[in-house]
Amino acid sequence: MGVLMVHSATLCKLTEGQTIFRDTIVMIAAVALGVVLCLIISAIDYEVIMKLWPVIGGVSLLLMLLLFKFGTGPAGRSDVKTWLDFGVVYFQPSELLKAAFIVTFSVHLELVGSGINRLINILLLCVHGAVPTLLVVLTGDMGSALVFLMIFAVMMFLAGVKLRYFAIALGTMIAAAPIIWVKVFSTIQRDRFLALLYPESYQDIIYQQARGKTAIGTGQFFGKGLFKGPLTQSGYVPEAKNDMILSAAGEELGFLGCLGLLVLFLLLILRIVKIARLADDNPAKYLCYGVAGMIASQVIVNVGMVLMYLPVIGITLPFMSAGGSANLCVYIAMGLVFSVYRVNKDQAPVDFRVINLYTPYK
Repeated sequence: MGVLMVHSATLCKLTEGQTIFRDTIVMIAAVALGVVLCLIISAIDYEVIMKLWPVIGGVSLLLMLLLFKFGTGPAGRSDVKTWLDFGVVYFQPSELLKAAFIVTFSVHLELVGSGINRLINILLLCVHGAVPTLLVVLTGDMGSALVFLMIFAVMMFLAGVKLRYFAIALGTMIAAAPIIWVKVFSTIQRDRFLALLYPESYQDIIYQQARGKTAIGTGQFFGKGLFKGPLTQSGYVPEAKNDMILSAAGEELGFLGCLGLLVLFLLLILRIVKIARLADDNPAKYLCYGVAGMIASQVIVNVGMVLMYLPVIGITLPFMSAGGSANLCVYIAMGLVFSVYRVNKDQAPVDFRVINLYTPYK
């Protein structure tokens, strides 16, 4: 579905003689490679993967650090360094760092164990969560920073951290909000927030979201049909293939298509949570909860962004938006979930006894 919608959103960019745009080709290649890597990872015991956490975390951090020397960003944004240019393709290390963080943080939570609510452990876990968040903030990727914070919060909550710590964190964030607004946010980032409150005064900022919302409304209930949306096919919505892919789905598949897409996301997230609940050990649960939190947070932020409830912060819709790195790495994360499912499903039965009742299974 993602490939079809990206192909539809890029038809207007085809030149004479072209039948498929480069972004669609990259997405097909990323999905194909992602599925292969997903199956390979699923065949490896997740416990083995977690024992490799120093390598996984180290490589991901190294790629992030390379951004400060060799990173590049969108045209006109010299303050942003989010991609590594490998000549043929661009790679976004923050996408891989999400899966790596889930692995390393799961290991950390398991090491802490029942002492998770001790203050020293809470502080060390916060430092662990702050490292990737600050790295992506320094590269100018505020969207990924928000996703890391949401993954961190979901995993901490489901690991059993008491609510008082969340209350303290919320109070600290509220108190620090003025400093973050002035010292951390750039002018364009502040304008994107203000545009939601005063769209008439920031039409040059809000126009992308306004056009995306118009395209969704144009689709009405059943949509205009795949490849037949007049606004999508005319390139009316900027970056319709990336952050605004929901606008293309809304116009061409209608409310019914968008609702079906969101139901698919919900079923996927619930299925991952079910796998987590059936897992026999805490690290497996943490892995699954982290992946579910990653997908859920990106869906919530992206949909909120397209519907003008949240500012544009560069969050893609998983499995749907164009982008090789995002599509590749979400399948890597799903491979971790599949590994947890396979290992727990394939465990051999063990003998047990209830009073004088025995099983014949070995």
